[in-house]
Amino acid sequence: MRLSGSITALATPFDASGELDLDAWQRLLRQQLDAGIQGIVVAGSTGEAAALLDPEYDLLLRTAVETVGGRIPVLAGTGQSNTLKTIETTRRAAALGADAALVVTPPYVRPTQAGLVAHYRAVANDASLPVVLYNVPGRTGCDMLPETVAELAGHPRIVGIKEAKNEAERMTALLALRDDGFAVLSGDDPTACRAMLQGADGVISVASNVVPGMFRRLCDLARSRDASASEVDARMVDLYEFLGVEPNPIPVKALLARLGIGQGLRLPLTDLSAAHADAATRFAGLVQQLENACRDAHAA
Repeated sequence: MRLSGSITALATPFDASGELDLDAWQRLLRQQLDAGIQGIVVAGSTGEAAALLDPEYDLLLRTAVETVGGRIPVLAGTGQSNTLKTIETTRRAAALGADAALVVTPPYVRPTQAGLVAHYRAVANDASLPVVLYNVPGRTGCDMLPETVAELAGHPRIVGIKEAKNEAERMTALLALRDDGFAVLSGDDPTACRAMLQGADGVISVASNVVPGMFRRLCDLARSRDASASEVDARMVDLYEFLGVEPNPIPVKALLARLGIGQGLRLPLTDLSAAHADAATRFAGLVQQLENACRDAHAA
């Protein structure tokens, strides 16, 4: 498997009663496909994986696999705070038809670097699915260092990393490990263009939930080293800022709700603060304009 381009970390739509909104989920999936997205993540941190019951996780993933129908890779978030639980979740995801597992560093428990190597090797050796490493220390309390990634990158079942630290030096160190069997993906929207211009294979994005067409265009340009990628990226800088005004996925779900996809989050996450409501309405209009312009340019 070679992961590349624009991959969306999908939000999970709920209805007014807090239950899964399967109709909204299917519409979100179809919108992503129609916009040319090149992969999706189901039940990652943006998908509120920690808030999903096991039957809900299964239903979301099964529906995504059926809707996608093999056209693009479906990654399932399977990382847990314990190795055995991660292996069990990865096995479930494989049985449901996922193409790869996105495995975050174990949250809360703060393993050592040696513990991370042992953890990921155990998950990969189980051979249920190809494994994509995921480093996001701001959420997990654990930073997987490049030298640790180097110990794992040669494993035949470890096929890439999503790196959410935004320092250019971190991306440079990881790009030295990139080869035909190991993809390097940005996990930070505001610096994804820079990373791809450096040589990263793509991005696993939050913003592409609402601007999938723009992100496909950004990735195509940046991966071909086209300088105009920076112009496309500049048009989304304010959106990136808005998506960070409160913890993810609160802002992106506020935009999706205004676009007719789902309503609300699950506690302890709460809806976007009233202070940002006007901005959310304004940005919902902006993303529609950006996507319409992107479609018009593609049609021309």
